[in-house]
Amino acid sequence: MKKKLKRFAFYRSIRFYIMILLFVIGIVPSIVVESVIVQSYETRAVNQRTIMVKSQCEILADQLYNRGYLTDSSDEVINGEFDLLTRIYGGRIVVINNDGKVIKDTFNIDNGKYSLSQEVMDCLNGRESSRYDRDNKFIELTFRIQDPDKKSSSVNTKGVLLVSVSTSEISISKGILEERGMLILAIIILVILVLGYILSGILVKPLQKITQAIEGITDGYQDESISVNDYRETKLITDAFNRMLARVKTVDDSRDEFVSNVSHELKTPLTSMKVLADVLNQNPDAPIEEYQEFMKDISAEIDRENSIITDLLTLVRMDKKSADLNITNVNINDELEQIIKRLKPIADKAGVELILDSFRPITAEVDQTKISLAFTNIIENAIKYNKPEGGWVRISLNADRKYFYTTISDNGIGIPEESINNIFERFYRVDKSHSREIGGTGLGLAITKKVIVMHRGAIRVKSKLGEGTTFSIRIPLVHIV
Repeated sequence: MKKKLKRFAFYRSIRFYIMILLFVIGIVPSIVVESVIVQSYETRAVNQRTIMVKSQCEILADQLYNRGYLTDSSDEVINGEFDLLTRIYGGRIVVINNDGKVIKDTFNIDNGKYSLSQEVMDCLNGRESSRYDRDNKFIELTFRIQDPDKKSSSVNTKGVLLVSVSTSEISISKGILEERGMLILAIIILVILVLGYILSGILVKPLQKITQAIEGITDGYQDESISVNDYRETKLITDAFNRMLARVKTVDDSRDEFVSNVSHELKTPLTSMKVLADVLNQNPDAPIEEYQEFMKDISAEIDRENSIITDLLTLVRMDKKSADLNITNVNINDELEQIIKRLKPIADKAGVELILDSFRPITAEVDQTKISLAFTNIIENAIKYNKPEGGWVRISLNADRKYFYTTISDNGIGIPEESINNIFERFYRVDKSHSREIGGTGLGLAITKKVIVMHRGAIRVKSKLGEGTTFSIRIPLVHIV
């Protein structure tokens, strides 16, 4: 029950985040677009209103000069145009002479008074102005009253035409546009929330399938694999999980096999010793020669048991990180010569010739003890599994700027093709009966590969049954941490 609640909370949080993402992607741009549209409308409407009023007032300013309105404000034609203009635009018109005195105010508020505002003073000095007051909803413009034939001269200003035009209808239209925009946004939000909920459910469903499949496997169905191919991503996840599961199964099988092999390998010498000891106990009057022979066999089995345990401990120590390597600068040429010197008595006894080909002096950063063990294991195997007569083992050493390369070849019995991929497994033997006669623990090549991997190197094997085997090893000259 607790697991189901946690899973439900997990998927709910995923759906929540998906909906938030869709909300941000869909709503934020919509709000920005709505704001830009409304602002653009207001700016465009104000500019159009300003242009229309300006064109009419420029004509009106010329008429004021030509009809001498500054000296006689009773002109009915001009006053009629004032009335028409104020009714159309819902504004106010003020005519001011060059002394700053108000000649005409369509609101009849400032008639006969003086107007010395900054806009009026600037206009008398030749600088006409236009401004939009958003808070008070009006546009204010100033125009010079002057001789139309001498407009280029700023000293020719005879008066000022001050016009204030209402923008209330623009504000009303803007408000209506904003209300409709908000309504559309509300509809978009609702649609996005509904679609987001549906879409998040669709997107989360494959994850639910994957989770249920993984939980089924963890509950004990390890012989199954999962397959959720709804999307490319879920297919990649399930493929990766199946590969991991296959690897886990392989490791688990390998562990079981390893435990079985260890038990068998450790039990075999003990069984032999038990049999030998029982025979001796049942024959107390056996001749001394038989006692000595049986004790010699028991000693050999003890040595075999000790060898297996030693190799097992070596593998356990090597399972640690490569930081446990004791890295020093080692002369690889000298090291191989020392190994051959140690193994020469065994080779001579088996009638096998050891050959070393060194193409250049090589010094590398390696763990001398472990590298020596790895090379020794391969060369010793090449000697053991060689021909009874006329056998040889050739060791070749070369290097480039990054790696040194060691090739160990023999003309021995070879390895079957189906066994090449398994020879580095612990306790694996190609020919178990022949291996028992030769000896060994079946851990030598496993130790060798572990050593080479710890040095960030690589090992490859080529072999042909009845013709021989070649091990190719590559190890960096400089230790890679």
